[in-house]
Amino acid sequence: MEHGSFTNDSHASFTLSEEDHTLANAVRFVLNQDPRVTVAAYTIPHPSLEQVNIRVQTTGDPAREVFKDACQELMQMNRHVRSVFDKAVTEYKAAKKLKEEAEEEELKRQRDLFGSMDIESN
Repeated sequence: MEHGSFTNDSHASFTLSEEDHTLANAVRFVLNQDPRVTVAAYTIPHPSLEQVNIRVQTTGDPAREVFKDACQELMQMNRHVRSVFDKAVTEYKAAKKLKEEAEEEELKRQRDLFGSMDIESN
């Protein structure tokens, strides 16, 4: 929900329901990276409420558009982090499988080597 001025759309407050510091701090961070933003802050009205109020003031651009852009930027950042994470997991699993196969081959080679030795003939 947006709370703002009818006469000046360069500042507004947005209420996000069922959210907490995790999302609010990330949105605040992205907003503060935007050169169009002069103030970006958030508050949680009460610890028992699952609600966050985010305040945005801009240099003149509509606060709604700047807030929307920040949310889209955050989603893009999250997609990138997820893709890097998924790639790392895939590479780790592949390397682990190769290592296990190499260890299994080494154990087989050692069994074959020790199995071919005739210990009682000495």
